[in-house]
Amino acid sequence: MGALLCSRKDHHHHFDVMVDTGDRKGSGTDAHIYIRLHDVNENRSIDTELNHVLQNNFERGSTDYFRISSGVESLADLKFIEIWRDTTGLFDDWFCEIITVVDRRTKKEFIFPIHRWILPHKIYHLQQYDMVLPQDDEKADQRKDELEDKKRLYQLAYAGDLHIPRIKDFPSDEAFSDDYKWDIGSTALKVGIAAKIRAFTTKRIQSLDDVEDLYYPPILPKPLAVNNWRCDKEFGYNRMNGCNPSHIRLCSQIPDSFAVSEDDLKPILEGLTIEETIERKRLFIINFEFLRDLPCQEGEKMCAPKALFFVNSEKYLIPVAIQLFPDPADDNPVFYPSDPEYTWLLAKMYFCNADASVHQAASHFGMTHVVMESAAIATHHCLSPSHPIFRLLAPHFLNIIAINNKGLDLLMGKGSISDTLMVTGSVGVSEIINRTWKEWRLDQQGSFLKDLEDRGVDDPDVLPNYHYRDDALLIHNAIREYARTIIECFYDSPAKIEGDHELQEWGRFLSGTSSKMGEITVKMKGVPNDGNFRSAEDVSEVVTGFIFICSVTHAAVNFGIYDQYAFPPSYPGWLHGDPPTSKEPVSEQDVFSQLPTKQDIVHWMTVAKVLSERGTKPLGDFELQYIYHPVGLEALNKFRKDLERAGDIIDERNRTRETPYTYLHPKQVPNSISI
Repeated sequence: MGALLCSRKDHHHHFDVMVDTGDRKGSGTDAHIYIRLHDVNENRSIDTELNHVLQNNFERGSTDYFRISSGVESLADLKFIEIWRDTTGLFDDWFCEIITVVDRRTKKEFIFPIHRWILPHKIYHLQQYDMVLPQDDEKADQRKDELEDKKRLYQLAYAGDLHIPRIKDFPSDEAFSDDYKWDIGSTALKVGIAAKIRAFTTKRIQSLDDVEDLYYPPILPKPLAVNNWRCDKEFGYNRMNGCNPSHIRLCSQIPDSFAVSEDDLKPILEGLTIEETIERKRLFIINFEFLRDLPCQEGEKMCAPKALFFVNSEKYLIPVAIQLFPDPADDNPVFYPSDPEYTWLLAKMYFCNADASVHQAASHFGMTHVVMESAAIATHHCLSPSHPIFRLLAPHFLNIIAINNKGLDLLMGKGSISDTLMVTGSVGVSEIINRTWKEWRLDQQGSFLKDLEDRGVDDPDVLPNYHYRDDALLIHNAIREYARTIIECFYDSPAKIEGDHELQEWGRFLSGTSSKMGEITVKMKGVPNDGNFRSAEDVSEVVTGFIFICSVTHAAVNFGIYDQYAFPPSYPGWLHGDPPTSKEPVSEQDVFSQLPTKQDIVHWMTVAKVLSERGTKPLGDFELQYIYHPVGLEALNKFRKDLERAGDIIDERNRTRETPYTYLHPKQVPNSISI
């Protein structure tokens, strides 16, 4: 029993108290923990120590139960609690997740989410649900002090050559609870060893059989691409539903620098002219001209290709023209499907090499991992743990700073996977991220609906079989409704938005309009009104975008990595040789001779396998639940039902799709960027 400061227990009001201690490094404590209850009528209980004699209370990841007395005849419904601790014991630090109090008379339950380190000899005043705007918080001084501590912990700095700021000093609070689950290097090694690969040699690939011999099911299964990698239909399909699905756009005009020939194209366009295909919205383009003169590994060169695609009469998207470098020249021809078989195949492979570089650097590392790390830091820096927007976003930022701290150097630092397995090297990866960030806007590329509209691919009748779009739309609608319901509950008038100084600082910090001297901010373009929030819709737009990127966007660009990269002829990170400069025929042997060594291929396979793993709970089933407010719980329940319905629709779609698209099934999409 708790130590009760009361002599007439039988006449007093009793409560059951359940305390959840966090599951993170150093969460458990040997200190003495105290609690005080306050009701809506400003009555309070006695001060009570939460303790079971001869038991080890408040261990990391544990739940402890106590029965306490109020010390008075009666308390009404609880309004807030106060908790504090001393410095008893060797390990006195304590991270408390949540305290639940049940009134034994009325059976009412009162939930107090904590999600804080409880500092010694400091009394924490915590309202029920702990979800309140700063202007309505009765303990403004406590809130201000807490936020000042967070500002010191969560600061931005520029790292290496990147123009997107990251965490200045890694907060110990962000460390993983179980490091072994997140050790990418050792996990990749285990996968490689377990696969019993016998091809760790510098020997080059001579034939398709040499590649197929490297697979070791079920640990390293054979990707689907092995069977259809030469196919133009598969090439087009992967531009929509592979791991880099957001670059295809409707072509309204052929760029002047794209020297396509009407005569060469017309037979491929089913007899239509270029103008007719554009008018009928059947011509699409991917333009990677921004890769021009990209710095790469010493002695290597990256193509900066453009490709045209055509929706044929069977509703398939097929490639019809590829130009590998920006400027037309005799040694930079436009390649067509009518060219010699292996010449056309080699042109597609060099296009895919550029696509893979953009995917890994920008679509994956830069515009999910790094951008969302900066957004997470801004959220910690500006919003109190009690802020509704902080609680709404917290499950989706969980572990992102830690995974970046642990994994990004392995993936894109000096001597990293980028340096050993990608023609760009780490220098090219950083440059691709910077060039992309220069043009990236939250209200365009960072807004799923606006991005589809801007690329002209929002209509299924115009671009059929775009499964990424169709499945992502279901989840986006669910996220938007979930976020909007909670946000509109707290911001039911423009005055509440204007009066929320934490929210407005968050907007300024994100957009880079913060006025503090010398402070590094995110400088994210496209934040509504340059970070000056004016409506609940403004806030909903940002929150929806962040949740979508952390969950759906990352799942789309991450979980297809093995399916794409594990078969290098389909999606090569590096090609050894020179791109084709003429229509002269080449042989199958010429094509395979440009692939990486067996050792490098196996290395890519093991890394791709690890990156494609799903290791956390699915969207809506939070590792840590932060929201217990009744409106929030109602919105969360609806969110989960919407996701379940979305999953049923996707299951039904996949029954009739030629190739099932599984990356965005709600049961597969994590809450956050977890790997």
